Amino acid sequence: YQRRVHGILFVISGQMGKVIKGQRKGKGSIFKAYTIGRAGAAKFRNLDFAEREGYLRGVIKELVHDPGRGAPLAKVIFRDPYHYKHRTEFFVAAEGMYSGQYVFVGKKAALSIGNVLPLSEIPDGTIVCNVEGALNDKGQFARASGTSAIVIGRSEDSGKVRIRLPSGDRKTVPSECRAMIGVVAGGGRVDKPIMKAGVQWHKYHAKRHIWPRVRPVAMNPVDHRFGGGNHQHLGRPATISRFAPPGRKVGK
Repeated sequence: YQRRVHGILFVISGQMGKVIKGQRKGKGSIFKAYTIGRAGAAKFRNLDFAEREGYLRGVIKELVHDPGRGAPLAKVIFRDPYHYKHRTEFFVAAEGMYSGQYVFVGKKAALSIGNVLPLSEIPDGTIVCNVEGALNDKGQFARASGTSAIVIGRSEDSGKVRIRLPSGDRKTVPSECRAMIGVVAGGGRVDKPIMKAGVQWHKYHAKRHIWPRVRPVAMNPVDHRFGGGNHQHLGRPATISRFAPPGRKVGK
């Protein structure tokens, strides 16, 4: 707005301070992960008649590293059952899988490491990974390196299967959902010490996480609402009102 004082016209802007980092990250833009060079989406093949009533055989061409992912991926080649072509899929690799191994997917596949079956055909107590949460969502639970889920029960009347997730929580999913037999490969990855900051930087750089992270109380007042002061302190409540405008909802 404009204000005239002693004959001098002052133009005062309504904007004060600057857009802090927390607000800039919310928009995305340059703060997105670097997906160039990644192997591909890790998911099961599209559910079709061949999988629902029988099985398909694929062969693992190679095990590949996917930047930004702890678990390795298995590059599996399937022969298309309906067209004269081959289909390439990337599965989350289970412990014990190797290049050249045959992988069977479908209702009538054998119960062995790396095969993909519906939960209705997997007995209780079986260790599984990459479990679907809904029919044909191509894998949702127990996908991180070294993790697995366990089939703990089922209800034949409602067509539901109960599984125990890596966190210990129990979840009920439809019995038509698929899962891979075995434990996700790459276990023990977090046991190795980081040792130096350069390794930590590359670890976070793959997922575009900002590291190292500066504490807001160590910033200047223009950089964050917790900044400034002769001593590093918040100076205001860290809790934000639910009725506050979006620009005000920034904190630690």
